Amino acid sequence: MTQLKIVNQNGQLLVDSRDVAEMTEKRHADLLRDIDGYKSILDQNANLRSDQFFIEGSYEAGTGKPYRLFLLTRKGCDMVANKMTGEKGVLFTAAYVTRFEEMEREFSKPPRTQLEILQASISHLVNIEREQAEQSKRLATVEKKLDETAEILSLNAVDGRKKVTALLNKVAQSLGGGSSYQDVRADSYQRLESRAECNLAIRQTNKRKKMALEGVTKSKIDKVSKLDVIFDDGRLAEIYFAIVKEMAIQNKIDPEGIAV
Repeated sequence: MTQLKIVNQNGQLLVDSRDVAEMTEKRHADLLRDIDGYKSILDQNANLRSDQFFIEGSYEAGTGKPYRLFLLTRKGCDMVANKMTGEKGVLFTAAYVTRFEEMEREFSKPPRTQLEILQASISHLVNIEREQAEQSKRLATVEKKLDETAEILSLNAVDGRKKVTALLNKVAQSLGGGSSYQDVRADSYQRLESRAECNLAIRQTNKRKKMALEGVTKSKIDKVSKLDVIFDDGRLAEIYFAIVKEMAIQNKIDPEGIAV
């Protein structure tokens, strides 16, 4: 769990929702959705103001496109922490309480000498450089994900299937006689279900039921595979493509060297 950063904005101590998501190992999109739910409830009460808990803002990624974020006050952190359970909730609560108290003590100190001010300025500059380095790492990660997404979008469903099939065939060949293509495919599906928290068998059944209601012939319904389900969902296709590339790299196969 990383060190929680607190910023002073016009005398108000705030935490970036991206840092909260990273610290609690939660998807930022999921945290934003939770906060939206909290705000909708708070805004229904005339005696409460959601901006005392969450302040909406934005940031730009490598594409220059603005993305949403929230700045959490201490009350906002309390609300998020109260909804968490287990070890992550305990560690997050301990971290933000400690950091807020440290910042509050810092603001309550008496005026400092010129030397202390200079030392604080130097420390502040060092922290800024450290944060800029961390932001550069984040940006590189975002750009990598965007490149992977662009690669997925550049493939149509047919080419995408050919690409993953070719990669999985290469993986199976690299493993020799110990693993068949079916074994490798099953392994890739298990990894996808674990990472994306989905159940491909249920999705496959639901797709077949929907096709039956639409009057699709039984022969076509019976041919529906888990791969069809994956490429029906852009998010699943993106995650699955990344998993297959990882499997290829783990077996010393260059994913970019596979033509479709």
